[in-house]
Amino acid sequence: MNSSSKELYTEQIRTYLAALERGDVGAICALFTPDAQIFSPFLGWMKPAPFFAKVNAASGKSTITPIDICVSATGAPRATGYFIYDWGLKDGSAVRFECVDVFEFDENAIIERMIIVYDTYPIRSTVGDKYA
Repeated sequence: MNSSSKELYTEQIRTYLAALERGDVGAICALFTPDAQIFSPFLGWMKPAPFFAKVNAASGKSTITPIDICVSATGAPRATGYFIYDWGLKDGSAVRFECVDVFEFDENAIIERMIIVYDTYPIRSTVGDKYA
């Protein structure tokens, strides 16, 4: 991996987080390969379009506060986005949690796999099945 790959991965993650905060499903899905897979602690493995449609359908105004972006130290085409998600739900409730999204990229720095990592226990009582 060269420095331009690191910059591309970082820019892709920044673009993703901004689009996620806006709830722009089209812009988010454009960052993923056609066969991309996403793992959600609530929903399991899904394709981007149905996953982000579910997130968007459940979401109200949300705020994302980026903390850090870390690019693989082993040269793998992988990076993580670490952020605080103030997730507003359509019913007016809200949850706040720290999240790490692990991104794997293809040779063109397009996201082909994303694993979402956060502790669901403290938010299950608020989120429940609102987007399951």
